[in-house]
Amino acid sequence: QARAWFVENFHPESPEEMMQRYPQGSEENTNIRMVISYWDMVAGIVNRGLINDELFFDSNGEIWVVWDRMRAIVPTWRTAFKNPHLFHNIEETCKRLEAWREKRAPGSTAAMRQMMVQAKAGTKGT
Repeated sequence: QARAWFVENFHPESPEEMMQRYPQGSEENTNIRMVISYWDMVAGIVNRGLINDELFFDSNGEIWVVWDRMRAIVPTWRTAFKNPHLFHNIEETCKRLEAWREKRAPGSTAAMRQMMVQAKAGTKGT
């Protein structure tokens, strides 16, 4: 349920917008934390070589969607929490995933971003 909500509705353009729309203690904020912490843990498993990159990348794209939605606000979070490594696992996994995907299907990352922009325009968000 949290993952479905995140993919459908999480489109903040700034940390301020995120905190305004999804304040601490709200169900939406809980969904965000559940999704991000889940994928950060999965990325940690991938980054430590406990699952083969190609196997993971071939069967999973959702982690990239999560990273793409949060990447613009991560620098502010890192500064606020004084932790330059915050969400490092997701970031590093997704860098490798993008490189792998672009090698196999050049232009696919830009196409996916464009599709997400169009999907966002078609949703109201909450």
